[in-house]
Amino acid sequence: MPSADALTERERRVLEAVIHTYIETAEPAGSQTIARRYPLGLSSASIRSIMSDLEAKGFLYHTHTSAGRIPTDQAYRRYVNDLTRFASPSDHERETLRRELGPDRNAIEEILRRAAQVLGVLTHELGVAAAPRLDAVVLERLDLVHVASERLLLVFHLRSGAVRTIFVQIPASVAAATVEHVTRILNERLAGLTLRDIRASLGERLRDVDGLAQGGELLNIFLAEGDEIFDLSVPPEGVVLGSAELLAGQPEFASNEKMRGLLSLTGRRDVLREALDTRQHAGLSITIGSEHDDARLADFTLVTSSYRLGDLTGVIGVIGPTRMPYDKIIGLVQHTSRLVEGLIT
Repeated sequence: MPSADALTERERRVLEAVIHTYIETAEPAGSQTIARRYPLGLSSASIRSIMSDLEAKGFLYHTHTSAGRIPTDQAYRRYVNDLTRFASPSDHERETLRRELGPDRNAIEEILRRAAQVLGVLTHELGVAAAPRLDAVVLERLDLVHVASERLLLVFHLRSGAVRTIFVQIPASVAAATVEHVTRILNERLAGLTLRDIRASLGERLRDVDGLAQGGELLNIFLAEGDEIFDLSVPPEGVVLGSAELLAGQPEFASNEKMRGLLSLTGRRDVLREALDTRQHAGLSITIGSEHDDARLADFTLVTSSYRLGDLTGVIGVIGPTRMPYDKIIGLVQHTSRLVEGLIT
């Protein structure tokens, strides 16, 4: 016996036509509209009967105010799984991405910000990106560079191949020789450890600083501010968002309730970070509506593709209503992730 979600060829063609119509118009699709728009070789009555069968199988539903049908999350999942190829970005889209992610912007935070922004513009969804998690990365070497009388530049050389820098305020009385001495101590005691382990054990590893003849004052700064100094995540919550303005203009957010849901989502980056964290090693990942573990994302589809930075991975993509042109968006997201990876490696 065929499974409940098995479709005949005619059902598959009608379902695809309904999905395409709804994606393009945001209006429930009726049998007459489908018969007029697509050369299926079926009468309006036959299409109406097939749509009823598809509704019984859970692929379509209709509202009380319309005789037309709307695709369910199950329908979109079937459609995405059946896609054999994704639309390649147009020449204009490729040029826009190249221009906006040009080589003059080489800081990863800026690259991700621009990538999320331009993806949102090209897709009319909300561009999202997550920087790689650095907690589990091993510190290879730490350089302290005296850039001003009261300022140090800390250069973190990480095993992933990444290099991160931060500034630290220091007393003006700290001599250059002391900075060199403290650099040696920190590398002797911290190199080879993950950033997470450094934060957890810094007090123990620098427990004798008060007894040091040289560098004690500077090392005490590392003790006092270690949790911040050795936390190299990208704030806030490591999630970068593009502009929600174009997404907010879509019909799904015409009601005040839906708009509040969108605003709540963009304000809760921890929710997005949790969703993106599960995708760090997933390549292309598409989660549709009710497939999300978090009910707050049940009205949205999240399409992401991972990128690599040495041994680390991050993700970039878009989030929007389940009604989206999946073939175009998947192609754009994958192309953008490849561009980002090429710029940061």
